[in-house]
Amino acid sequence: MSNFDIGLLMFAAALVLIALRMPVGIAMLLVGGLGYAGIAGWDPLFATLNTLTFSRFSSYTLSVIPLFLLMGDFATKGGMNRALFRCARAWMGHWRGGLAVATIGGCAAFGAICGSSLATAATMSQVAFPEMRRHGYSPALATGTLAAGGTLGILIPPSVILVIYAIYTEQSIGAMFVAAVIPGLLATAGYMLVVSLYARLAPQAAPPAERLPFGDRLRATADVWPVMLVFVVVITGIYGGWFSATEGAAIGAAAVGILAVALGGMRWQGLKESLLSTAVTTGLIFLVLLGAELFSAALALSRLPAELSAAVAGLAVPPLAVLLVVLLIYFLLGCFMESLAMVLLTLPIFVPLMLSLDFGLDQTQVLVWFGILVLMSVEVGMISPPFGLNLFVINAMAKDVPMGETYRGVLGFVGSDFARILLLALFPALSLWLPGLW
Repeated sequence: MSNFDIGLLMFAAALVLIALRMPVGIAMLLVGGLGYAGIAGWDPLFATLNTLTFSRFSSYTLSVIPLFLLMGDFATKGGMNRALFRCARAWMGHWRGGLAVATIGGCAAFGAICGSSLATAATMSQVAFPEMRRHGYSPALATGTLAAGGTLGILIPPSVILVIYAIYTEQSIGAMFVAAVIPGLLATAGYMLVVSLYARLAPQAAPPAERLPFGDRLRATADVWPVMLVFVVVITGIYGGWFSATEGAAIGAAAVGILAVALGGMRWQGLKESLLSTAVTTGLIFLVLLGAELFSAALALSRLPAELSAAVAGLAVPPLAVLLVVLLIYFLLGCFMESLAMVLLTLPIFVPLMLSLDFGLDQTQVLVWFGILVLMSVEVGMISPPFGLNLFVINAMAKDVPMGETYRGVLGFVGSDFARILLLALFPALSLWLPGLW
């Protein structure tokens, strides 16, 4: 068996093991180790493991991951999801479809301090779903809005997946965050447009709520401005060079923790739960990172990425067509795989492929642009019937709503996602303009 064949077998074996519910980090570690040993031998494998673990986890940059995770946990324990939804509801709830629009806005705001799609969907559904159902919203619109809004958690910076992508491709974390701002705003606006069209076509599915007095609106806004100030300071500070991404994450985590105690009533038990949850999640992410590193090293030895890139580059196919096929693969994988696992499993193959194609951009621009496209494709997979993970999270929270209703409610949002991905693929400046000002 040639090294190229071993590389193909490794990729297939990793997909099979993950489909059989083996933990992702262990699957990539096992397949990568066996593939490396099959190509280079056991002694080189042990020597690589000896240096690889330290070289990866001694990186100061990696500390940004637990800090952003901790910030999201503090925000959840401090009830900031409820405050953000109340504020959006106060200003938009009296519109037709306003509560669904407010849910999208609340998800976007919570995503700015959370960074996780599943966490955003789960926490926002606790406050928004009962409110929408109480006001007579259709089950399809209510659950579809929450499933789609949850995906803003990984697109609106800070995003854990963007951090890991930046570390893997050796790009600036700050540049990746800034590149996601315009696509994130487009996603939010597109989802709100879908809700508005839905409410216009089916008015009975999205009745307006009562208009709140102006004083109540101001009080609701006063409850969230400290959280939004933290987001602005962190992102502006990273973008402006006032502090590094790691320092910004530390400032954000500390500030949100203080707000959770002072305004959200978080106490010692909540602090312990946040620290434990962050430690567990960080350990799982680091295990996946180690498995991905070894898997990537073994694939590099097999020369699968290099030969595949050369073969595709030699085809008489426009680079944009190759990009769209890659994004379609991400969309299909996203329907049944966890987002972080999917990204780390495929980057060793797709990053060299993208760099081998001529898009009229330099290498850094290609990596930043491709990273945002990958993130958005993952996002589509998470809400695409029949296996989108966000759909199952929302359905578990809304047990009285048939899954078919959730499928029906999310279709308009999936259409919005496809339109946005195509727009960004055709016009890279939408993600590259802001980083270019840095």
